[in-house]
Amino acid sequence: MTRRRQKIRDKKRKKSGNAGKRVAAVCGVVLGILALAYLGTAFYFRFHFLPNTQINGRDFSAKTAAELDSYLKQQIEDYSLTITGREARSDVVKADEIALTYQGNGASEELLKKQNIFLWPAAFFEKEISRAEPGVKYDKNALEEKISSLKAVTEEQSEPVSAAPEFDGSGFVPGREKEGTAVNMDVLKEKVEESIDSMSPKLDLNEAGCYKEPKYRAGSPEVKSACDEMNRYCKASITYEMDEPVVVDAKIISGWLTVDDEMKVTFDKDAVKKWLSDFGKKYDTKGKTRSFTTPDGRSAEVTGGTYGWEVDEKTELAALTQSIEKGETVTKEPAYCENQTAASHGAQDWGTTYVEVDLTRQYMWYIKDGTVAMETNVVTGKPTPDKETPQGVYSILEMKRDKVLTGEIQADGLPEYETPVDYWMRVTWTGIGFHDATWQSSFGGDRYIDHGSHGCINMSLDDAGRLYGMLEMGTPVVMHY
Repeated sequence: MTRRRQKIRDKKRKKSGNAGKRVAAVCGVVLGILALAYLGTAFYFRFHFLPNTQINGRDFSAKTAAELDSYLKQQIEDYSLTITGREARSDVVKADEIALTYQGNGASEELLKKQNIFLWPAAFFEKEISRAEPGVKYDKNALEEKISSLKAVTEEQSEPVSAAPEFDGSGFVPGREKEGTAVNMDVLKEKVEESIDSMSPKLDLNEAGCYKEPKYRAGSPEVKSACDEMNRYCKASITYEMDEPVVVDAKIISGWLTVDDEMKVTFDKDAVKKWLSDFGKKYDTKGKTRSFTTPDGRSAEVTGGTYGWEVDEKTELAALTQSIEKGETVTKEPAYCENQTAASHGAQDWGTTYVEVDLTRQYMWYIKDGTVAMETNVVTGKPTPDKETPQGVYSILEMKRDKVLTGEIQADGLPEYETPVDYWMRVTWTGIGFHDATWQSSFGGDRYIDHGSHGCINMSLDDAGRLYGMLEMGTPVVMHY
C-alpha cells in the first residue's frame, strides 16, 4: 500500500513539472514578443516623431523629418512678417519681396535626434511642444530697402523727450517723459532679421525696443536730484517793504532756474538782474514824472530832478542772489544808491513836508506836515535856455548865512557876477538855490521875464529869513510849471 502510494505521488510530481515548464515557455514567448514590439516601436520612432509631438504649433505625431521639412518649406513660401508700431503704423514684409527661401539647416533631423525613443510609451500621456528654426536665405539688399520704406521710418518722426523737473506751483517735481516715434535703425534692422530668421509672423516695434528711448525717465535718480537742488533755491523768500510788499519766493525763483540735457541745474543770475531792472523801473522815482495836487487845489505834474528812490541794482543783485542761494527768509528794503531815498513809497514820494515852487505863477509854498506854513511871491530864472530855473524834484543840499554868489568866469578871468546874500539854501550843485534878492523891486507876476535870475529862486530878505529858519537839510523841493 505504501509502495503504491509512492508511485502515484511520483507520477503527479512529473506531470506538475511538465506543466510549469510549459507555462514558463509561454511566458517567455510573450515577453519576447513584447520586447520585440517595444524595440520595434522604439526603432520606428527613430525615424518618426513621438506621439503628442507639436512643432511650430502643429501636430507632427508619427511624422518624419522629411514631412516636417516639406511643411517648413511651404510655410516659408507663404511667409509674411507683419510689423506694427506707434501711431497705428503698420507694414507687411512678404517672402517674395526679399527672395526668402528654405535652406534646411538640419533642424528637423536635430529635433528627431533629441527624442528619447525608449520612453515612447510615456509620450502617449505627455505633450511635447517644440519649435523648429528653419534655415532661411534672403536678399539682404532687398530687405534693407524694405526696412527703409517702412512707415515707421518714412513718416514724420518725433524724438523722445526726457523727463525733467516741473514746477507745480510750490516746488519742483519730476515731469513725465514723452515717448517719440523716432526709431533706432540699428535695433530695427536687428529685430526684423531676428523675426525673419525665426519665422515669427509678427513684430511689435514698441515691445521689441525699436524706438529711441528718452535719456531720463520720471523715476531716474538724476531727475530727482535736479528737483532736490532746484527746491533748495525755492525755499528762499525775500520780502521787499514797498508801498505794497513785493515777495520773491518760489513762484518767481522757479523762473530763474533751468536744467540742461544732462540734468545740470543753472541759477540764471542774468534773469535775476533783469527782474531787478524791472523792479527798479517800477519803484524808482528819481527823475520820473509824478502827478500831484498843488496847495491851491490844482492838478499838476513834475518831471526830472535828483530827489527820489533809486535802487542800487548792482548791490541788491549780490544780496538777493546770496539770499536765494542760502534759501533764506528775509524781510528788507532794497539797497538804494547813496542819497537816493525818499520820504514815502507813495505817488507823492516827497511826503508831507516840502517846498513847492510854481514856476508859471512865480509863487512858492512851504508845506509842513501837510499844512501850508509859509507862502510868498518869488522871482525865478529868466526864461532863456541858459538861465531858466529847472523843473523837477530836488532837496536842500546846503544852508549858509552870508554867502557870496559867484557867476561863471568870463574871458577876462573875472566872474560874471559876485553877489553877497544873507541867506543861501542850495537846491542843486550847479548853483540853483533859494536866497534873498534885495535888488529886486518886486516879486511875482511877470517880473522874471525881464528881470529874472540866473536860475535861482529870488525872495525878499524877510521871506528868505523866514524860510531859512524853517528849513532843514534834505527837505524836498518841488519845482514845476
